[in-house]
Amino acid sequence: MVELFTSEGCSSCPPANRWLSGLKGAAAEGRVVAQAFHVGYWDYIGWVDRFATPAHTARQREIAANNGLSGIYTPQLVRNGHDAHDYGAPLAAKAEPARAAISLKRAQPGAFEASVLPGAGVGSWAAYWTVTEHGHASKVKSGENAGELLRHDFVVRQYVPAGRYAGEQRLSLRAVPAEAGHAQQVNLVVFEPKTGKPLQALSLQCAPAG
Repeated sequence: MVELFTSEGCSSCPPANRWLSGLKGAAAEGRVVAQAFHVGYWDYIGWVDRFATPAHTARQREIAANNGLSGIYTPQLVRNGHDAHDYGAPLAAKAEPARAAISLKRAQPGAFEASVLPGAGVGSWAAYWTVTEHGHASKVKSGENAGELLRHDFVVRQYVPAGRYAGEQRLSLRAVPAEAGHAQQVNLVVFEPKTGKPLQALSLQCAPAG
C-alpha cells in the first residue's frame, strides 16, 4: 500500500508524481493500492492546489505521529504505513501476508459495500475509504511550478475515515461521482489503529465516466 503526499505548489513533487503514475500497471494487476493525497499547506506560495483538502493533511499528521516524526513535508512517500524516502525504488517483489480479508463490491451505482474479517490475533482494527482518479492535469500559472503542466494519477478525490472496530464488520460508502473521462478506483484500507500498519488494502477499478 502506497500513500504519496504531494502538492502542485511544491517544486520537488513532480518527480514523485511521475513515479506514482508508473504504478498504474501494478495497480491494475492488484499488486498495489496507490493513493496521491494532495495537501494545501503550500498554497500560500502562490498556487492553490485544487485537489487538496484539510482532511488529507490530517491523514498525513496521523502518519507522522505513528512514525514519530516531528513534522510533515512533501513529497512524502508512505509504504505500508512507514515513512519512506525512496519513491524511485521498485515495489517489493513479494507482498506481505494479509492479516485481514476484504470483500468489496458495488451495491448500486455510486454505492459500495465491503465485508471485513480480521485475521487470527488481530484485536481492534480501523479503516478508511478513498476514491481516486487517473488522468488529471493542471497548467500551473504561479508559485514554484509556474509554467508547468502537471499530470496526476491516483488522485484522492474523496477520503472517508470509516471508524474503529473489533471482529467482522460490514462497511459502506457513497462515492463522489467520477469526473467525465477519468478512470476511478474505490479503495478500502484496513490497518492497525496504534501503528497505522495496513492489515489489508483492496482497490475496485471502475470504468471512466461518460
